[in-house]
Amino acid sequence: MDKSQIKEFIAARVARELSHGDVVNLGIGLPTLIPKFLPAGIKVFLQAENGIIGAGVVNDDTRDQLHIVDAGGQPAIAAPGGSYIDSATSFGLIRGGHVDVTVLGALQVDAGGNLSNWIIPGKMVPGMGGAMDLVVGARKVIVAMEHTQKGNPKILRRCTLPLTAAHGVDLIVTEMGVIAVTEQGLELREINPEFSLDDIKAATAAPLKVTPALVSMR
Repeated sequence: MDKSQIKEFIAARVARELSHGDVVNLGIGLPTLIPKFLPAGIKVFLQAENGIIGAGVVNDDTRDQLHIVDAGGQPAIAAPGGSYIDSATSFGLIRGGHVDVTVLGALQVDAGGNLSNWIIPGKMVPGMGGAMDLVVGARKVIVAMEHTQKGNPKILRRCTLPLTAAHGVDLIVTEMGVIAVTEQGLELREINPEFSLDDIKAATAAPLKVTPALVSMR
C-alpha cells in the first residue's frame, strides 16, 4: 500500500464503526479524516472537548475566515444546529458518559487495552488535552494508527511509555487489520489482503489470536 493512502484507508474503515446519531470525539491528525468517509445516510455529532457540540468540517473556503481553533490548534466551526459551549460543560459531557465513540491516535497500545499517546519523556508537549478523560469517559474507544513507527511495533505486550489511561481501548484499526481488545487478549478480526498473517504477527509485539471468522477489511 502506498504511504500516502494509508491514513485515508484507516479513516475509511473506522468510519464504518460509527452509527447514525452517535456523539463522536475525534483526536487530532488521522481521526479528523473520518467524517468525509461516513456512509451515506449516517450523520454523527462531532464533539470537541474545548467547547463545540456538533462541530462542522472546515473547508478551504472558510478556513481563513475562522477565529476559533480545536484542541490541535486547527480552525474549527460549529455545523448548522451545532453549539459552542464552555469547557466545563464539554468535559461534563465526556465524564458523564455522553460521548458514544472517541477515536484517537497512539504512540503505543498494548494487549491489556492500555494506551500511551500523550508524551515521550524528554520531549516538550503542550499537554495531554482531553485524551485521559475521553478514554475513561467514552462508551467506545477506537485507536486509529499506523501499525508500526519506522518499522518498530506500536502494538505491544505492555506499553513502555507513560499511560494515557489503563484498560480503556476497545478496538485498534491499522492499515494491516482490525484488532479487538478482549478479556483473553488481542484478536485479529479483519485483515487487509495486501498483508499476510505472518506480516501482521511480525509487526505486532504482543500475542495475537486470529478469529476463525476472519474477513477482509475491504
